[in-house]
Amino acid sequence: MDSAVPLVMLGPGEEGTIVECQGGHGFVSRLAAMGFTPGSRIAVLSNYGRGPLLVRVHGSRVALGRGEAAKILVRPEVGPNA
Repeated sequence: MDSAVPLVMLGPGEEGTIVECQGGHGFVSRLAAMGFTPGSRIAVLSNYGRGPLLVRVHGSRVALGRGEAAKILVRPEVGPNA
């Protein structure tokens, strides 16, 4: 799992696979209800370095605060488009 990075580190257009969601039970449960579960594919739509991130997970667009995004660990996609 050493290749996992916080979601907040991915730039616009980058994709990855969720490895783990960290935090308290309530926070992790809320993320799971929105589709942020280990193994799910996620794409960053916007990340301007401050303010919220806009991501796509399971076909839905979701805005996350930077603190929330820092607690979601992802394995970035490695390939010709990455």
